[in-house]
Amino acid sequence: MATVAAVIASTHHPFYYRASTATGEDRPPFADEWVAKIEAFRETLTRARPDVLVMVGSDHFHQIWLDNMPQFLIGKAPHYDGNFYNEEREFGLPRMFMPGHEELSTYLLREGIDAGFDLAFSNELRVDHSITCPLITLRPAADLPIVPVYTNIFAPPMPRPKRFVELGKTIRRLVEAWPSDQRVAIIGTGHLSLELGGPRQFGPHGPDPEFDRKAVGWIASADLGSALAEVSLDSLWEPGNATHGFMDFMLMMGVAGENAKADYADSLDLFHTMEAYFTWYPNGVDAP
Repeated sequence: MATVAAVIASTHHPFYYRASTATGEDRPPFADEWVAKIEAFRETLTRARPDVLVMVGSDHFHQIWLDNMPQFLIGKAPHYDGNFYNEEREFGLPRMFMPGHEELSTYLLREGIDAGFDLAFSNELRVDHSITCPLITLRPAADLPIVPVYTNIFAPPMPRPKRFVELGKTIRRLVEAWPSDQRVAIIGTGHLSLELGGPRQFGPHGPDPEFDRKAVGWIASADLGSALAEVSLDSLWEPGNATHGFMDFMLMMGVAGENAKADYADSLDLFHTMEAYFTWYPNGVDAP
């Protein structure tokens, strides 16, 4: 059976690529610290020696729109183009081309449907920065096949937080039951407190530092009981209008396993958001 070599959860700030590659006067003062943290985080994936990456993210209304909004979607294409024009323009993100893993995609779709999730799929999915940014930070060569899993965190009615957790647990169980000798890293990116287009968007910290403090604690210990007790679709509007992306972190806590302490945890207070990085090794790979 397949091995879950690593479970990784992080934020996906699209400005990292531009900040990390800028030079001279264009290089922001926080760039060196950010790069150092990302390089240490990257090593946690390298240590896991994965063969394939299952990547959880959310389309930012780039390809999936209100005329047909799936709650959960799996890409099953042979390859994926990455990044859209506005991401190139605003954040300097490069065009990317990533191999897919059709066998694992097809397996997760079939078994996921049988497990009670009416999963959508796409043979023509183009991915945005929720997938490409963790590749830039964790595997910049983008040389491993990926299975994108997209969730709806933007367009009501959204699934409730508990459903995200259930999907995370199901993905973990199905990957471990996949009849293969491959090493799989399951990677998911979401948001802590985040405001887009609102009055709290460009503060010196994330819009709700207290939520961020609690959220980082919940994630680092996979404390699903506390998170589910406090987090709801209604409550997630309070820390910022885009904080529903935290449900992707909850999905990854489900993948990690309830009350599983992260082998690696780090964060960075970065102007209008808190960046956070977590890695679990379910099969005992030594943490950095």
